Amino acid sequence: MQIVSVDQAVAGIKSGQQVFMQGAAASPTILLEALVRRAPELKDVKIIHMHAEGPHPHLAPDMVGHFCHKALFIGPNARKAINEGRAEFIPVFLSDIPSLFDRGILPLDVALINVTPPDEHGFCSLGTSVDTVITAVRNAKVVIAQLNKSMPRTLGDSFVHVGKIDFGVEVDQPPYDHDPGDITEAEGKIGEYVADLVQDEATLQMGIGAIPSAVARHLYHKRDLGIHTEMFTDVLVDLVERGVVTCERKDIDCGKIVTTFMMGTKRLYKFVDNNPMVEMRQVDYTNDTSVIRKHRRMTAINSAIEVDLTGQVCADSIGHRMYSGVGGQMDFMRGAALAEEGRAIIALPSTAADGKFSRITMALKEGAGVTTTRSHVRYVVTEYGVAELFGQSFRERAKRLIAVAHPDFRAELTAYAKKAYGL
Repeated sequence: MQIVSVDQAVAGIKSGQQVFMQGAAASPTILLEALVRRAPELKDVKIIHMHAEGPHPHLAPDMVGHFCHKALFIGPNARKAINEGRAEFIPVFLSDIPSLFDRGILPLDVALINVTPPDEHGFCSLGTSVDTVITAVRNAKVVIAQLNKSMPRTLGDSFVHVGKIDFGVEVDQPPYDHDPGDITEAEGKIGEYVADLVQDEATLQMGIGAIPSAVARHLYHKRDLGIHTEMFTDVLVDLVERGVVTCERKDIDCGKIVTTFMMGTKRLYKFVDNNPMVEMRQVDYTNDTSVIRKHRRMTAINSAIEVDLTGQVCADSIGHRMYSGVGGQMDFMRGAALAEEGRAIIALPSTAADGKFSRITMALKEGAGVTTTRSHVRYVVTEYGVAELFGQSFRERAKRLIAVAHPDFRAELTAYAKKAYGL
């Protein structure tokens, strides 16, 4: 590894090359900004990443022709560019992304990563985001790293040896903070209903946002919960420190919190630093259905944009307008459904836009993608209760989903269901 300045580090990136960028809270912003400063001399550099926190100067309108973002998952800072056609979206399960690199479907010329300085053995930790990075490093022709004093040292499959890094830039940039926001009254009620579905000794998968935070507040009386999740957040730290999460009753990786990336506050990043309880694994392990299903009482908690009366779930778009991505929802929904005593839960508020629209719908919007099929859905939860759909006909599903829809929309939904399903 050669230690260089940030401008020297990215000087060798050429027009037409394909560049992987580590994401989530570990966005290598200093390297990215240096690369964008070279925009006048570059054409058609493709930048591949999942959701990444921080500024995205490569997505500015005046960067068209210089950079093209190929999104594997769409974060808030990429939505506008995607929907205006200035960037591209690749629909893919998170668990399949490493195979895109290994099989050369998405060949990588350069990988930009954000790691701890090397330890005495020459190993750098990937810190807050492992997800697909190990595979990207293995396949990229050139690896450029921020050697970051403020990156927590996480354990597990989190290490890259300096021998794999071509250029290193010494920086001091904390991982990005992420605030899930305040919990509304509706989200609090959803959290209560979802928590009632969580059994003692269950293993949890939860994402980020107000609903997981609300669920966690209602889990304080549970015993010996485990964690096998895609994303690790502050709310799970609460459960560990209260003795609710012990991971001692997990069927595999006993005693370990298994995750692939994390987003939260400084409290979270301090908790995971050098913590042997936290095991970072690549996404093709954490999101592997055959691994997920091995956990007895695996409980997957995911959200959605809308659910139709047959149980089809859209979580990646609002009609034709892309919002996020497939992510790991299907991986965990199916894995939890196949687990012994497992529970696969979709949780969402009953309305959107301050009550103007029902999120329990007669049909998905035109252009909406089916993230989770009607055959995979088991539980749908809103602030009005729990609809258990497994094994139910369209008629019964409609009846149960209308019961958890907002009262303002139940008459309209019922009228439709009478014509469509003979309700």
